[in-house]
Amino acid sequence: MVEQRAEAEGKEPRHTHPAQVHNHEHFHVSHHHRGGPLSEWEHRKSWHTHEHNHAELTHSHDDDREEEDSQHGKLAHTHDHAMPNEPPVHP
Repeated sequence: MVEQRAEAEGKEPRHTHPAQVHNHEHFHVSHHHRGGPLSEWEHRKSWHTHEHNHAELTHSHDDDREEEDSQHGKLAHTHDHAMPNEPPVHP
C-alpha cells in the first residue's frame, strides 16, 4: 500500500473512503479520430455492470460529499476486466 494524502484542502475537508467491492453501471469513454489530417476526435461511450473494487482513497475536493457519493456510479472507472474485484498486480 502506498500512503495517500491530500496536500491541499478543498471546500470538502480531507477524508478517506474505505476499500470496497460493489457493483453499479460502469462507463467507458474512448476517443475516435474522424479521419483526415485536420479532423477532430469524437467521444464514444459504452457501459456495463459488474462487481468491482475500489482501493482505499484519501482526498479532498470542492464538490459536496453527498454529491460525491450519490454520483459515484456515473463516473468513468478503470478496472482490470479479467479480475475487476482484485487489486491490480504490479511487477
